[in-house]
Amino acid sequence: MQAYLAGGLVILTSFFITQSCVKDTNSDDDVIGNWSRSSDFDGNARSEAVTFVIGDYIYLTTGSTDRDRFKDLWEYNLTRQYWSQKADLPGVARNSAVAFAIGSKGYVGTGYDGSNRLNDFWEYDPSANQWVQKANFYGTARYDAVGFSISNKGYISCGFDGNYLKDLWEYTPGATAADPGTWAQKASIGGTKRSAASAFVINNKAYVCSGNNNGSALNDLWMYDASSDSWSEKRKLTNVSSDSYDDDYSNIARYNAAMFVMGNSAFLTTGENGSIISDTWMYDPGSDIWTKETSFEGGARTGAAAFTLSNRGFVLTGRNGSLSFDNAYEFHPSDEKNDNDN
Repeated sequence: MQAYLAGGLVILTSFFITQSCVKDTNSDDDVIGNWSRSSDFDGNARSEAVTFVIGDYIYLTTGSTDRDRFKDLWEYNLTRQYWSQKADLPGVARNSAVAFAIGSKGYVGTGYDGSNRLNDFWEYDPSANQWVQKANFYGTARYDAVGFSISNKGYISCGFDGNYLKDLWEYTPGATAADPGTWAQKASIGGTKRSAASAFVINNKAYVCSGNNNGSALNDLWMYDASSDSWSEKRKLTNVSSDSYDDDYSNIARYNAAMFVMGNSAFLTTGENGSIISDTWMYDPGSDIWTKETSFEGGARTGAAAFTLSNRGFVLTGRNGSLSFDNAYEFHPSDEKNDNDN
C-alpha cells in the first residue's frame, strides 16, 4: 500500500522538454539528485503508514510490521527536527489506509485491520489534538486505495475490497464540527482497476500512477480534473511508442511506491514490481515525460511513506521482507550524488 498524499513542494529548474522526439541519453553517470539521511522516525518501524501535511507539520499514523498494526499519531517539526507523539487514531489499528489534508484538518480512513477491510473515516484537529469520527466512506470497505485533496474536497479512489476497484468518491467536509460531511460518487478512473497505486496533485490536477492488478504493475498514468469531473490518460510508463522520448523508460511501473511533489514536478521512488525497486523518476506534467534520477540510497524497500514539507521531499519507513524500517531520507534533486551522507 501506500501512503497517499498530496501536497506541494520545491520547484526546481524544470527541464523543459518538448514533445518532439529528443533522444534521452541518461545513463547511471548522467542522473542527478542526492539522497541524504534525515531524522529517524521516533515511532516503531513500520510499512504501509499514511501521512498528511498541515501548515509546517507532517503527521504520520497507522501502518504495520509482520507482527503488529498501529494507530499512533506522530507530528514532525522540520525546523527543530524532532517527532512528538499525539492522540492515537480512534478505532482499530490498521495498515494500507488513505490520508489527506483539507485546510487545517487531517483525514484518515479505510485500511485493513488484519481481518476486516475498513470504511470508517476520521478527522484530526491539530489545534485541539483531537480526532472526530466523520461520515463513513460511502464506497465499499477497502484497503490499498489512493487519497488526495483538491481545493476544499477530499477524494478516495481504487483499492481492493475482495476485487480490484476503480471508483472515485468525493468528500465534502461539514460546515460545523458536528457535521459529519458528505460523500458523492464521481467519474471512475479510466483503464484498469487497481490497488496500491500512487497519487499526487500538481496545479489542482490529481494524477494516479500505476498500481497493481492481479499481480501485474500497470504502465499507465491518469489525470483527474475535478472542475469537469473527468479523467484523461497521459503517456504510458514503458517504451511503447515509436518516438525516442521513452526509449530508456524502465522500472517506472510499480506498486506500493513512495511519491512526493516538489514544485511542478513529481518524484516516484521505491516500491515493487516482482522485486523491490529503488529507481527514482521525476515526472514533468508540462511535457508528460519522465526523467531518471539518482536511485533511492537507503535500504531497498516497499510500502514506504513520503511527504513534502517546506519545499523538501522525504521518504521514510517501509519494509523489505519481514524487516521494517524507521529511518528517513531527504531527496535533493539538483545536487550531485554524495555517497558519504547516508
